Amino acid sequence: MTFKPVYVVDGARTPFLKARTGPGPFSAADLAVQAGRALLLRQPYAPTDLDEVIVGCAAPSPDEVNIGRVIALRLGAGDRVPGWTVMRNCASGMQALDSAIANIQSGRSQLVLAGGVDALSRAPVLFSDGMVRWLARWYAARGLGARLAALRALRLRDLAPVIGLLKGLTDPVAGLSMGQTAENLATQFGIGRAEMDAYAAASHQRALAARAAGAYGGIVPIVDAQGRLYDHDDGVREDSTPEKLAKLKPVFDKPWGNITAGNSSQVTDGAAMLALASEEAVARWNLRPLGRILDSQWAGLDPARMGLGPVHAATPILQRHGLALNDLDLWEINEAFAAQVLACLAAWDDEAYCREHLGTPAWGRLDRDRLNVDGGAIAIGHPVGASGARIVLHLLEALRRRGGRRGMAAICIGGGQGGAMLVETLEERA
Repeated sequence: MTFKPVYVVDGARTPFLKARTGPGPFSAADLAVQAGRALLLRQPYAPTDLDEVIVGCAAPSPDEVNIGRVIALRLGAGDRVPGWTVMRNCASGMQALDSAIANIQSGRSQLVLAGGVDALSRAPVLFSDGMVRWLARWYAARGLGARLAALRALRLRDLAPVIGLLKGLTDPVAGLSMGQTAENLATQFGIGRAEMDAYAAASHQRALAARAAGAYGGIVPIVDAQGRLYDHDDGVREDSTPEKLAKLKPVFDKPWGNITAGNSSQVTDGAAMLALASEEAVARWNLRPLGRILDSQWAGLDPARMGLGPVHAATPILQRHGLALNDLDLWEINEAFAAQVLACLAAWDDEAYCREHLGTPAWGRLDRDRLNVDGGAIAIGHPVGASGARIVLHLLEALRRRGGRRGMAAICIGGGQGGAMLVETLEERA
């Protein structure tokens, strides 16, 4: 089957801001609007020329439920341009791109603003089920006696808050947190703590080197209501070393586990937005695209081993295009956990795993010098809805800086899925 080419015209993202104490300075819509506005100001077309706006968001706030429409209107796209929201957990931003691709290939759209966002620091704190039941009884009570009886029924344990983010990061089918699924992979492939910590430290070191080289110069600076400037990813640490990381205690499997806060992705706020166009739109507006998306794939697997999603999603693309792992110039595999990325590399090199789960011989070793060359989510952060869009955008930018042509962006997805996109740069960009 021949698909119409889909071009990535341009992209922009905000700094990724680590969640610390309390809600962060920006709502999710604030972040996406800042990134989208900077992107659109560089274009020869107006926001009203867009055919649609598609935004991936895993945890929109109650007042931004269809955040895609909110963002479209705030960007000045006008009443005519539809805005909608998609959710595929960690790959929500990649799903937004894929939805745009489908509409462009079908001819329904020509020019689409798509990407992802999350402000995880603003994830809600919820009432417990017991407190909800008590409140229902309280509001139904009529008269002093009924209210006194309701007060006597209130238990201190009912007042304990429920952290919405923790519930969202726990798989309801497998009954495991995402960190526990990473522990499963570490056990399955014999990945030790020292290897995880070394990988995590290298992520910070690569991000620092990339920043010094100007690889993140395209980040859109943003200013909060108090006039404070945010112009870089603030979770990257200069003092992250394997020795320091080794001192951290396990988080998900106490006391014997190996997954710590230091070798996991950071809880983060951020947005990444891309402009996608058909061949006709490129010609009409005389656009100079960054590159194009050649193929995409979604895959499902055991939720308890969700971190292997990149293997299951990227492999069919490699097969369709007759490619080996190292035929590609660069790879971006989202760093949910160091153990998860290392497990993906181990799975491709494992004959038994490939035979059983992929129906192929082992694919061999992916050259680590081609992987996440500018650091990843362990250093930069993982605003769940945005990461799938970020890795596609950054992959194209990294390919262009290094004179590369083709690359793969892949991501694991809570619930036991994986997503991947094959991209290539274009030599004719001015």
